[in-house]
Amino acid sequence: MQFLRTHSLFLLGIMAAMLPSAQAQTSTAPAANPKTSANAKLMLADEAFRAGSAAYAQNDLHSAHIQFAKVVQLAPGIAAGHTAFGTVLLAEGDAPAAVKQLELARGLDPRDAEATLNLALAYSQVHDYVKSVQMFQLLDSAKNSAPQTLTPQAAIAYAVALTATAEPAAAQKQLEAALSTSPDDVALHDALGTLFAQQEQYDTAVVHFQRAISLDPDLASAHYHLGSVFLNRGNPAAAVTELTHANNLAKENIEYALQLGRALRADHQDESSLAILRHALTIDPASLDGKYELALTLQASDNAHEALPLFKQVVAARPQDFAALTNLGLALVQTGDAKGAIPFYLRALALNAQSATLREDLGVAYLQQADLNHAIEQFRAGLTVEPDNPQLHYDLGLALKLKDDLAAAVLEFQQAEKLDPQLPDPPYTLGVLYMQLGRFAEAQVELEKATALRPNNGEAWALLGNVYKDSEEPLKGAAALRRAIELMPDQPSPHISLAAILIQQGDTAGAAAERKKAADLSRIAVSRQRANFAIDSGKALLKRGQVADAIVQFQSAVDADPKYAEAHSLLADALDRQGQSAAAAIERQKAQKLSTHPGASGDVAPAHP
Repeated sequence: MQFLRTHSLFLLGIMAAMLPSAQAQTSTAPAANPKTSANAKLMLADEAFRAGSAAYAQNDLHSAHIQFAKVVQLAPGIAAGHTAFGTVLLAEGDAPAAVKQLELARGLDPRDAEATLNLALAYSQVHDYVKSVQMFQLLDSAKNSAPQTLTPQAAIAYAVALTATAEPAAAQKQLEAALSTSPDDVALHDALGTLFAQQEQYDTAVVHFQRAISLDPDLASAHYHLGSVFLNRGNPAAAVTELTHANNLAKENIEYALQLGRALRADHQDESSLAILRHALTIDPASLDGKYELALTLQASDNAHEALPLFKQVVAARPQDFAALTNLGLALVQTGDAKGAIPFYLRALALNAQSATLREDLGVAYLQQADLNHAIEQFRAGLTVEPDNPQLHYDLGLALKLKDDLAAAVLEFQQAEKLDPQLPDPPYTLGVLYMQLGRFAEAQVELEKATALRPNNGEAWALLGNVYKDSEEPLKGAAALRRAIELMPDQPSPHISLAAILIQQGDTAGAAAERKKAADLSRIAVSRQRANFAIDSGKALLKRGQVADAIVQFQSAVDADPKYAEAHSLLADALDRQGQSAAAAIERQKAQKLSTHPGASGDVAPAHP
């Protein structure tokens, strides 16, 4: 921190203040008491100034503060006292108070270069960058004072102010000039790297950040800035490495934690991201940025229910935040409340009507509401913004298909497939449509594409098997259907189709076995439907406090499907609420066994005699 050049400035100020009273005493009778008192104050101010200077030299800011506060009280008309007090206040981190003192100093002595420099620093710290630049420029243009060589700290403050006032080239010049005299200053390399990063000159930025880290491996800000560059350049794995270093070096810095959370999410490490972001909110529980980032990661990890209240808090505090409104709408859609999402999407649309993604999201919400006309309107509006967006063409095709405009739907699906041949949904849906239209050869081509792009799509394999069957390719059909059965072991329809092929091949025993499996699965499906109906009824009764009636419903669910773990678990909870802890423990044991071994029987094995 810049400080007083010599003690002589203050002494000169005292002599100038005392001179008029000395002249007055030569032309009058003995000195009046008020003048003697004023001289005494000045001498006391000098003593306090000496004590403050000594304390500051020892880095005893507290004592220096006390002494210089006395100085400005005893000698308010001397600039050097205000300069000294302002300098100490700045060192203590009280920039607003420092500004007041340093402005007083410059008012008393506009040529005080030290007051000008420290006022420039103080203005930068309170984000009054225009005034900061003005002060630095006064130093540059001063003709009656010795040239000012800025310290690295001052050069960085000047560069920050220049950048904030849209003069990045001048900022770069300042930092490069400072580096020419201090080539190994880590803060200068970090600052210059940040400036290049802001201008998206990432390669040059990386060089300076890596130089700073080589000079000081424990410089948290350089790791943070380097990690942020990697994240912006689409390299989240490298970003995680650097941001982890920054976070470990400054565990209570919420910005570092939030950026690490973002990088982990981008690197598909959602669990780690959640842990970091939850910790960030322990640092600052009121942080809206923290809540928003946590909500985004929850949403990315398919936990929209927990994300929803966080998004709502952010939107309540930032009603004009386009991204927050959009993500709140998406969370509502994900939790099944498309109707509730639409007003938030419309608010976002009023802020930015040129977002194709928002148009798509709003169209999907309308689609879930079966409002096909509005859905089509939004998808087409999105395509006016991004005519080559394959997902928008696909969504529009779905809406047209639901309106039974199959010819128009086929055109949209074909366009989506053409724009992005790696999307698995267009060929699958085209295959379905071609089957409905009796265009089996084309259906086969599309379903083969769909299964190649998404090999675990059991529905596509089942449909392809049926197409092969109808095209008299039984071997291919049987293989496709067996793949579908492997992927969808609970679905009866592939077994029925496979049985038909086996009949054609003369394998009556095999066909009979497949029909039996289909019949068994159909009974299980009906039982599961009955169980789910009873569970929904039991949950509703439980919410109303009707525990006994809820138990009856949960027991009905267990009776309908003894292998349904959730039914046993809900029955256990209800029994606990009624005080039947022993019976609850048995049901909980069954639920746990079924959850661990889904194929196990829901009945407790009897004891051996």
